[in-house]
Amino acid sequence: MGKLSVSFDGLELNNPIMTASGTYGYANEFDEFIDVSKLGAIVTKAISLYPRAGNKHIRITETEAGMINSIGLENVGIEKFIETKIPELKQNNINYIMNVAGSTIDEYVQVAKKCENEKIKAIELNVSCPNVKSGCLEFGTDENSLYELVSSVRAVYSGFLIIKLTPNVTSIEKLGIAAEKAGANAVSAINTLKGTSINIELINGKYKKTIVQGGYSGKGIKPVAINAISRLYKVINIPIIGIGGIETLDDVLEFFAAGAQAVQIGTSNFTHPNTAERLVEELDEYINKNGFKSLEELKKELRA
Repeated sequence: MGKLSVSFDGLELNNPIMTASGTYGYANEFDEFIDVSKLGAIVTKAISLYPRAGNKHIRITETEAGMINSIGLENVGIEKFIETKIPELKQNNINYIMNVAGSTIDEYVQVAKKCENEKIKAIELNVSCPNVKSGCLEFGTDENSLYELVSSVRAVYSGFLIIKLTPNVTSIEKLGIAAEKAGANAVSAINTLKGTSINIELINGKYKKTIVQGGYSGKGIKPVAINAISRLYKVINIPIIGIGGIETLDDVLEFFAAGAQAVQIGTSNFTHPNTAERLVEELDEYINKNGFKSLEELKKELRA
């Protein structure tokens, strides 16, 4: 393991830079832009028990400091993922974490069982997507529901279990504690904020309004993410993976200072597909230039 390596309990990463679910794809889609093998890991699109077509209305709109998406967790389903995507991941030697979504506890459990059978070493439970009518956010906003879900998945899945938390709650601390008590190995934070965009046009004296509601992400949510991670760091003992508006090395360092052990790059992948690989290189250069013996030494100094 090198200077940038991250060692969790059951999950080893060559570096702490990952891509976030929903912003990358399934396997090697970004090969044209980056050397995916240089990343700590990719986190796949959310995978559900059955294929999902996603939402029919407007799915993405840009905002002044990010974007709003309402994709609706479109995906190929677990059987197709196992059949077509896992071979691609193995063939290209891509370290991956599979994001899992469901409408009921039973759906999450059934997908987790298949992950166990396929020896998928790490999964991230999506309990925080605001763009679907049932599931996900229903579990992620109540600590008792979250505890029941995580416990149920933990009972059938022995690999590294990450819970992706929502910022759309009063106390993210209660959810982090519930996830840890239920057997999670780590949490990732944050998923998107609920957002609405209204595009107004005056046409022949009448207003035409186009309304897009969904998950708000991008640079504008970084202070919210830093706040959430700082609060979680004080109350849980499992690793925190930081997400939210990361574009630069300074952003990464800020997340480390707040308590994140690793980070995921999300919205920036759409505008600058090489962001994740660039940050790996910049972080390596920064550690060597400033005489740190390891990534852990850097984190320790940032939190002092």
